[in-house]
Amino acid sequence: MTNSYGAGVRRDIPQTSAPGETVWASDAIAEMLRSMDIPFVLLNPGASFRGLHDSLVNHLGNEKPQMVVVLHEEHAVAIAHGYTKVTGKPLIAILHSNVGLMHGTMAIFDAWVDRVPVIVLGATGPVDAAKRRPWIDWIHTAQDQGAMVRNFTKWDAQPASIGAAQEALLRAHQIATTAPQGPVYVCFDAALQESKLPEMPVLADPARYLAPPPARPSDAVLAQAADLLSNARRPVILMGRVTRDMAGWERRVQLAETLQAEVLTDLRVGAAFPTDHPLHAAPSGAFLTPAAQEVLRGADVVLSLDWLDLSGTLKQAWGDQPVGSKVIQVSVDHYSHNGWSMDHQGLPPVDLFLLCEPEPAVALLNPLVRQRPRLETSKRAAPAAAPAGPGLMTVATLAATVKKAVGDRKVCLMRLPLSWSGEMWDFRHPLDFLGYDGGGGIGSGPGMSIGSALALKGSDRLPVAIIGDGDFMMGVNALWTAANARIPMLVVVCNNRSFFNDELHQERVARQRNRPVENRWIGQRISDPPPDLAMMARGQGLKGFGPVQDVAELSQVLEGAIAAVQNGETVVVDVVVQTGYSPAMTAGMTRSKE
Repeated sequence: MTNSYGAGVRRDIPQTSAPGETVWASDAIAEMLRSMDIPFVLLNPGASFRGLHDSLVNHLGNEKPQMVVVLHEEHAVAIAHGYTKVTGKPLIAILHSNVGLMHGTMAIFDAWVDRVPVIVLGATGPVDAAKRRPWIDWIHTAQDQGAMVRNFTKWDAQPASIGAAQEALLRAHQIATTAPQGPVYVCFDAALQESKLPEMPVLADPARYLAPPPARPSDAVLAQAADLLSNARRPVILMGRVTRDMAGWERRVQLAETLQAEVLTDLRVGAAFPTDHPLHAAPSGAFLTPAAQEVLRGADVVLSLDWLDLSGTLKQAWGDQPVGSKVIQVSVDHYSHNGWSMDHQGLPPVDLFLLCEPEPAVALLNPLVRQRPRLETSKRAAPAAAPAGPGLMTVATLAATVKKAVGDRKVCLMRLPLSWSGEMWDFRHPLDFLGYDGGGGIGSGPGMSIGSALALKGSDRLPVAIIGDGDFMMGVNALWTAANARIPMLVVVCNNRSFFNDELHQERVARQRNRPVENRWIGQRISDPPPDLAMMARGQGLKGFGPVQDVAELSQVLEGAIAAVQNGETVVVDVVVQTGYSPAMTAGMTRSKE
């Protein structure tokens, strides 16, 4: 992986602007963005930030940062979200006034729950009522615009001067990138942007306003944790929200091997440990399989590395009984918990709390833990290719066919559908899989995948997104941005022509009420008529194939699709599959507390 994230993105080159003596306030805002080393700005045009738009084009030359145009504000945030999942570095999304912020709220919530830093800029006003145009400026002005997203952002501001605006940008970046990371929002007065300055203000050095280095626990707490783990009879490590850093990956493997600890991973948060390693105890998923429940219940010491929903996971293993394991929690996530959103999940029982991120905890524990005797593990068989039977393909068959088609290429799975199961594909590198969107906001898949592919452009990775048809159609017009910016990637639509998750919910309710389960499909199916997903792609300048219903045809189509992606094109392949989830996913998604 190179460090030139997003190399070679097509740029609209403006005519050179003649130098002038007038300094505009929005020029000073644009200069600060450049000094913060933000490579891209995602935006759907809006009059509320027309001053800043002009400065990005005519003052900065649409370079450092470069504009990337989207067709919906939600995609601006989602693309920034996906980019940061690869790079760890935030991008900027600009949302037009109150209405653009309303459009972007779901994607902001996704970034909040996923603990991903996105810097969202907005605009309102003119705040001074005497400067507003009739009608349009009034309906696009809010007294407290940040209130719309304050419950799921880390910080927001509406600066009233250019000095305050520049400081707000520095503070926004610092807060967004401080753990637990998350989105922030800064709103600029339209009149402020278009005001004149006597001179260009002196820029503060962004290097002096960075996030603090990771915290570390006390030596005493580290020693207690090392002692618990070293003397454990059967330790288990829950690999949760971690970085894409390869050195961190290797340190996690070292810790597991030293302790001979069994490891569980989570499909919601991305690759955290090699899934074909002998210590990886059960296939990944959003919910525990029966085998994973047995592994966790058998542990006498559990090390949670910022595991998503530790309380719910322990309850899956222990039910209503007290948790019999000693639990070591490594997390700073509770700093983001508030009374509005329940994304903090249940309160887990914890015997030892290491108040830091997983990476420093693992690095500090490695020299302290003692080598434990080798654990006898059953040799897990490699995922087998699912046989192609009569009728529509299963998701497992699709997975096996895609895996065969990519061969030995390095692949980044940027998104997987809810119908995916961990045994379908092994992960051996932190960029092999990027996880889900955090908030479960359907429609996020296309935008986030584009952002990840933007970051991967110019690398040695083949960017692949396998997306459900409902997710695809809700976010389909994000794909125009990929075509416009020349971002190559392969999108495989796992098309069961249904909002199938809700079919399962309706079946459960029908069974509880002794009503016909055969009616579960009504109000759920996307099949009369079936949308032409490949044509939707072609209509936006992409290559589109499908619908594909045969394994042999899919193999042939994928061969050409992969070649096209490697030639710089964005490709969509529509694959029709059977409905169905793994048993663990079905139970986890529909189970209710009796």
